[in-house]
Amino acid sequence: MAQTDKKFFENLTGAGKAIAVLTSGGDAQGMNAAVRAVVRMGIYVGAKVYFVHEGYQGMVDGGDNIKEATWESVSSMLQMGGTVIGSARCKDFRTREGRLKAAHNLVQRGITNLCVIGGDGSLTGANLFREEWSGLLAELVQQGLIDEEASQKYSALHIVGMVGSIDNDFCGTDMTIGTDSALHRIIEVVDAIMTTAQSHQRTFVLEVMGRHCGYLALVSALACGADWVLIPEMPPEDGWEEKMCQKLSAKRAGMKRLNIIIVAEGAIDRNNKAITSEHVKNLVVQRLGFDTRVTILGHVQRGGTPSAFDRILASRMGVEAVLALLETTANTAACVVSLCGNQSVRLPLMECVQMTQEVQKAMDGKRFEEAVRLRGRSEFNSNFNVAVLNVGAPAAGMNAAVRSAVRVGISEGHKMFAVSDGFEGFYKGQIKEIKWADVGGWTGQGGSLLGTKRTLPAKHIDKIAEQMRKYNINALLMIGGFEAFLGIMELLAARGTYEELCVPMVMVPATVSNNVPGSDLSIGADTALNAITDTCDRIKQSASGTKRRVFIIETMGGYCGYLASVGGLAAGADAAYIFEEPFDIRDLQSNVEHLTEKMKTGIQRGLVLRNENSNENYTTDFIYQLYSEEGRGVFDCRKNVLGHMQQGGAPSPFDRNFGTKIAAKAMQWITKKLNESYRKGRVFANTEDSACLLGMRRRAMVFQPVVQLKDETDFVHRIPKEQWWLKLRPLMKILAKYKTSYDISDSGQLEHVVLRRPKESEAMAAI
Repeated sequence: MAQTDKKFFENLTGAGKAIAVLTSGGDAQGMNAAVRAVVRMGIYVGAKVYFVHEGYQGMVDGGDNIKEATWESVSSMLQMGGTVIGSARCKDFRTREGRLKAAHNLVQRGITNLCVIGGDGSLTGANLFREEWSGLLAELVQQGLIDEEASQKYSALHIVGMVGSIDNDFCGTDMTIGTDSALHRIIEVVDAIMTTAQSHQRTFVLEVMGRHCGYLALVSALACGADWVLIPEMPPEDGWEEKMCQKLSAKRAGMKRLNIIIVAEGAIDRNNKAITSEHVKNLVVQRLGFDTRVTILGHVQRGGTPSAFDRILASRMGVEAVLALLETTANTAACVVSLCGNQSVRLPLMECVQMTQEVQKAMDGKRFEEAVRLRGRSEFNSNFNVAVLNVGAPAAGMNAAVRSAVRVGISEGHKMFAVSDGFEGFYKGQIKEIKWADVGGWTGQGGSLLGTKRTLPAKHIDKIAEQMRKYNINALLMIGGFEAFLGIMELLAARGTYEELCVPMVMVPATVSNNVPGSDLSIGADTALNAITDTCDRIKQSASGTKRRVFIIETMGGYCGYLASVGGLAAGADAAYIFEEPFDIRDLQSNVEHLTEKMKTGIQRGLVLRNENSNENYTTDFIYQLYSEEGRGVFDCRKNVLGHMQQGGAPSPFDRNFGTKIAAKAMQWITKKLNESYRKGRVFANTEDSACLLGMRRRAMVFQPVVQLKDETDFVHRIPKEQWWLKLRPLMKILAKYKTSYDISDSGQLEHVVLRRPKESEAMAAI
């Protein structure tokens, strides 16, 4: 975008405006992060912001339920689950009389901007309220409760919604606030259950939430490698009981000691008859005699601390919601802030609600294919040899990607080969066929089970070509970080010399540093962010009850500041020092002064993150010593170097899911390319677009020829020249009360809802 087209939010002001924020319906982790972002962004732009406690009930009852919020009143909210301002089902608001009281309470405080965080019922209620607003004001004038002047002054009500729902059942957004955290809870339970099931050779039937939407069940089944999954949108074919039992029996015969079946609470058969977890258990016991247990997860899924993803999503959405309210006019439709790929978008609230309701109508009418199409789905032959290898440092989620690639490849008719220890293992001939059962249970394992090395191929090209010839490898899938990117470029450069390398190659980014060009996100980065966020939460908590304290924390990432910046946003940091944004002693001084002022307002803790290679002179030790000296008498300091804990641990649900989907998509691309380039009995692919990187760019997964990514790369510092997340840095600063510039060029006009893009579909074959 040209400089002249850029739009900065400093030109928007909230002076004279009043915004009320409420949470309604079922609670969801991350709601507090959204409330915090709305409050702080609202105050930052000069608006008055009010909490509405207890949802719509509080709006109807008024009084102390509607309170002005202050900057400090949302401190320490970021890491809390549920909703601090309360939520309640409200019968009164469903009546016109109740809505009249609510309108009166808002007008008395001059509130004409409403930010509603809830599900489709809450948002539908908000829209009705908006449509009735002028009529309600006229009635209030008639009853003498407000005067004509107030009626004119507050003549329009503006509404922006954010969807808080653990079910991810709202059409128009890829993820709702709370879904990722609910997946965390489910996966924690499944991982724990799998150890006991393994010990006793048990079958476990797990019931997860999702009365009308099978998202949690499907994704958790993918993320833990379940044997069978039952969801409302895709009732199983008649005779499913026999098929399921055959599969479970075959697994046991293959020496597998446990079975996991996941059932959504709303699962049904083709006749709309409920399939309960108890029914599934009885089936397994009666037909197979397996020791079987049922675990109903219930409200555990709603509880606990929000994941890093939900904090970032909610913070981005909260800021976007305030921007949307500042830009509304009397004619703007009520909108909902949504996530499309990696981008915030604004969609008409009622279009989203109507499409969400269409799904339910289709299911009620037994039109299941239509329901699946509305939710989003694509379909998943040929016979080639495909090799898969991990390159670079290990990243959580690599194993999920390998498992998905192997199983999708086999289901598409390929023979899959696993290469151990990256390119080093490749030239040494550490290659063997990998079968369906070999990758069982890989999804939840951290690190790289194939083994991975940083070795690059250039010096060993002749031996690699020899191995390609020996095993008749027709395509390559590389899962890794910056070394994988360099590796695919080196293989591409050698094609002129070695015909064996003229095969389709695709790279899937997997690195905690998230520094690969051509992709907004990499497998492993979400797990690392959660490790950073969890640690920061604990570190901040360690200071509660002590005197004022500032923590200096060093994160990984090489020269890439992604972990420090986005981790800082998720953990509520006051500053994050990174290589991409040079800083000097004046900046350090200014941050110390800012923290000193903050401590004087009664806030006990400060958090400062530093990316490991942000500056060779301003080291973590230097910054720690500087802060200790300058803060003397006001606060004391502690430092932590997080190190390799950011690279380890079990992958987060997001990384399991992302790894599964992106690897499945890569395999489908390989199949397509192999079929296109199969000529006269052999594969020959020597075009630019036969060596690609598959990355998430803004809203979509995109295959990009690696040759075209050369110009986008800073090879010296191993980072992309332009990085999308730098646009999030001002959010961290704004939410920490710094004055800063914020480019809102991406904040869009209202768009329209389109049919859902495929969501989980690519991974369906991997179960």
